[in-house]
Amino acid sequence: MNDVRIYVALTSDCGSDAMKMLEPLKGLPVGVKIGLELFVKEGPSIVGEIKKAGFPVFLDLKFHDIPYTVAGAVKAACLLEPDVINIHASGGRAMMKAAAAACTGKTKLIAVTVLTSMDEDDLKLLGSQYNPLEAVASLAAAARECGLHGVVCSPLEAATVREIAGEDFMIITPGVRPAGAAVADQKRVRTPAEAIIAGATALVVGRPITGADDPALSARAILQEIEEALNH
Repeated sequence: MNDVRIYVALTSDCGSDAMKMLEPLKGLPVGVKIGLELFVKEGPSIVGEIKKAGFPVFLDLKFHDIPYTVAGAVKAACLLEPDVINIHASGGRAMMKAAAAACTGKTKLIAVTVLTSMDEDDLKLLGSQYNPLEAVASLAAAARECGLHGVVCSPLEAATVREIAGEDFMIITPGVRPAGAAVADQKRVRTPAEAIIAGATALVVGRPITGADDPALSARAILQEIEEALNH
């Protein structure tokens, strides 16, 4: 799992073609991100199906509730044996500590900091005086203190998180788009090379791979860009 460089984000749009699309990716340092949309449509069994096919799974359900409820959800999710699961850091320290205590097996628990679809105006709407970088830095530090294995943040904040949290802290970055690709609903984006150079452990990439005419070719191109960035 530590060798995973890309989590391919699957949605319900991938439908019955998902496994067919993933087949050419076997053997590459890629995993699969299963989000709310696909999980609700297909049910928990989709986690086992993807893992049986040989892919590490990032179960991206972003739990956010009172500590007792989130702890129960984390415990239940770990029974599916995903490689990574997540919660919202904005749920607070008590919630993060409860979740960390409930995380079992080999599953890594990480925290979402600030969604990549949000900007400073969105944070102000929530009553925050922080800009995105400040908010991410504060939440990442709290996640580390509460015993979590890492965070989700945009590539724009990855370098700051790496400086705060150290080399053994997992940083998974969505908001990654190859040069020239549409940004869609993301607001804080960077290229794969920029994200890796900034300190990201792994990238979440969806439509640039799943929407490509040749998903395997697209994935390999991004992996090559990552490799070149690491060796630069």
